[in-house]
Amino acid sequence: MGASGSGKTTLLDTLAGRLGPSMNKTGLISINGRQEKLAYGTSAYVTQDNVLMSTLSVREAVYYSAQLQLPDTMLASEKRAHADRVIRDMGLGDAMDMRIGGRITKGISGGQRKRVSICIEMLTRPRLLFFDEPTSGLDSAASYHVMSHIARIAVHEGMTVVSAVHQPSGDVFELFHGLCLLAAGKTVFFGTTSDATEFVTLNGFPCPQLRSPSDHFLRTINKDFDEETVESSKASRKAAAEAIDILTTAYKSSSYAEKATYQIVEMKHMDGVSFRRREQASFSTKLLVLTRRSFLNMHRDIGYYWMRLAIYMIIGACLGTIFYQLGYSYSSIKSRCEVIMYGTALLTFMAIGGFPSFVEDVKVFRKERLSGHYGVSEFVISNTLSATPYLSIIAVLPGAMLYYLTGLTKGADHFIYFVIVLCICCLLVESMMMIIIAAIVPDFLMGIIIGAGVQGVMMLNGGFFRLPSELPKPVWKYPCYYISFHKYAVQGFYKNEFMGLSFPSDQLVESNVTISGVQVLKRKLQVEMGYSKWVNLAILCGMMVLYRLIFFVLVKIAEEIWPKLRAKRGCVR
Repeated sequence: MGASGSGKTTLLDTLAGRLGPSMNKTGLISINGRQEKLAYGTSAYVTQDNVLMSTLSVREAVYYSAQLQLPDTMLASEKRAHADRVIRDMGLGDAMDMRIGGRITKGISGGQRKRVSICIEMLTRPRLLFFDEPTSGLDSAASYHVMSHIARIAVHEGMTVVSAVHQPSGDVFELFHGLCLLAAGKTVFFGTTSDATEFVTLNGFPCPQLRSPSDHFLRTINKDFDEETVESSKASRKAAAEAIDILTTAYKSSSYAEKATYQIVEMKHMDGVSFRRREQASFSTKLLVLTRRSFLNMHRDIGYYWMRLAIYMIIGACLGTIFYQLGYSYSSIKSRCEVIMYGTALLTFMAIGGFPSFVEDVKVFRKERLSGHYGVSEFVISNTLSATPYLSIIAVLPGAMLYYLTGLTKGADHFIYFVIVLCICCLLVESMMMIIIAAIVPDFLMGIIIGAGVQGVMMLNGGFFRLPSELPKPVWKYPCYYISFHKYAVQGFYKNEFMGLSFPSDQLVESNVTISGVQVLKRKLQVEMGYSKWVNLAILCGMMVLYRLIFFVLVKIAEEIWPKLRAKRGCVR
């Protein structure tokens, strides 16, 4: 317990193995006298921020989490019954079918969201449970109900609960057995809650009658308002800084510190039972559950795909009517190129419209990944599987409108190739945005700006605005031209469109001559003809897969390799 900024969350993150990349750990953390990592199912961490999927109902959020966490040996009906029991234990029975809510819809209250977060982490009945501000957003009655229920489970299941709280009510404070009182990163007191009042009183800060001990402790050591004078008090609040110095010094030489040190020495030599990793759902089960959950989330989130579909339809209608029925004149060559380039650029550029929703998904993924619910591979594969049907709809409907209004090359095979490439390009852009989130910025506004900038640069090197031979060779031709996905998409579209067609020549240059589509591709558009359009499609698929693999590697580096490097660089006593 302690005031804001005292180091409560940092201490919890350290104990739970979740320190940020910019921080190093000192000291030794042992469990039952053993220095070991926290295995899945043996611990859980309820963070201060409620990171949940806003489109799901309370029941769905807990159900899906139960299917991810609980082993396959449990029947689906048993998992549902267990989830229902946990939901009701947290007092959420009346809100089961309400949406959690977030950016678009209001949903349940903040206190209810906190209880949903607790439900999700309590599903496996972990041996060690970390809470960061579990009572924030809850009224005093709800706080006591939730914490007393957790206390009962802790006794029944043999669970250890470590909680960081700002200022619990008197009833909630009495539920705890031990207290670590922090101020500005210093230990003011560590021991039993009954000894805490005695220690503070013996050192000159007695608790007034009818005041909760927790209120008294925080009022004594909170120095944020030291410069202010409280009207109801004759003394200045400057005493808080002095109180911290007095209490920290007194604690170091007190019998309470000796008692804590003796207990720590005993624990180091206890050589207790090792924490074993608990059984959880199989890879295939996790993949299926995540795909279904992601599919449902995308279906309900209007901004993820449906708003983009509406914009795509408008863009398709605009391009289709502006370039209506191009025909096969000489001027139609230029118009066909413009339709292809503008269609590719606009439809793929709008793929970043789903970035805000995807950022929310990644936040949920990071939180659940840290809790060990599933791995990076399950997330990447499930996201691809669930997104493909929506992207196919986005490619087919606007693509059909654009394709047939403009009168591009007739034939089902040509149209199918056109929409497949559009779909792959949208998947590719989403894969690229994954990398931007993982490696550069987790903020959706900055991500949109950076993503738009990257796409704009790629677009300039696609072979339309400047022909390949006209691009400056340093940087823009090598390597930008060859790593731009627009190059392969546009050239694939060009081959799909012009192969097999013929056009009359420009009558001002040469009359009564026919220009073949191959000549247009080679001379006018400088398309690489050494391979077919299907190779262009294969390259795009390869780039999409490569981007997702890069995302996978970046997350792995951030979660596994980087912490190991920090551990070697940090000081461990």
